[in-house]
Amino acid sequence: MGPGSAIRWPERFRPERAPVHVRNEAAMEVPRERLWSWLIRASGWAAWYPNCRDVRLPAGERDLGPGTEFQWRTFGASLVSRVEEFAAPSRLAWSARGLGVDVYHAWLLEDSGAGTHVVTEESQYGALARLDHFLRPNRMFQGHALWLRTLEAAARRGPPP
Repeated sequence: MGPGSAIRWPERFRPERAPVHVRNEAAMEVPRERLWSWLIRASGWAAWYPNCRDVRLPAGERDLGPGTEFQWRTFGASLVSRVEEFAAPSRLAWSARGLGVDVYHAWLLEDSGAGTHVVTEESQYGALARLDHFLRPNRMFQGHALWLRTLEAAARRGPPP
């Protein structure tokens, strides 16, 4: 990623401070704007990302936007999230809270030679987050790798419905 393309972490969630942190990245041969359109269409995540379900956005909304609050389930946890950073089509981040977990999740999309370089990172606090990371240390990395693969596959099909 180029200069200035690092995650803008809230101080508390900086990777060197958070007890749980994971970073995934991938080069995708898909235009950034198309990946972005799939990523912000949270109402459709469960149709293509198997680690997600029960996404509930404000009435009448399908896409994430600045300050959007939404509820959903992922990694077996029920979360209440709020979009904290939204800079189309490059930067998206949300906070999330649930029983035993406090999260900050960010995405960066940057044009690269044949498509887009995508980074997703997450920092977590909470007893459940620490326990899960201790018992299954690669679970979040593998889940986010799946998210990247299925995002690319969905975007290769064209724009979201």
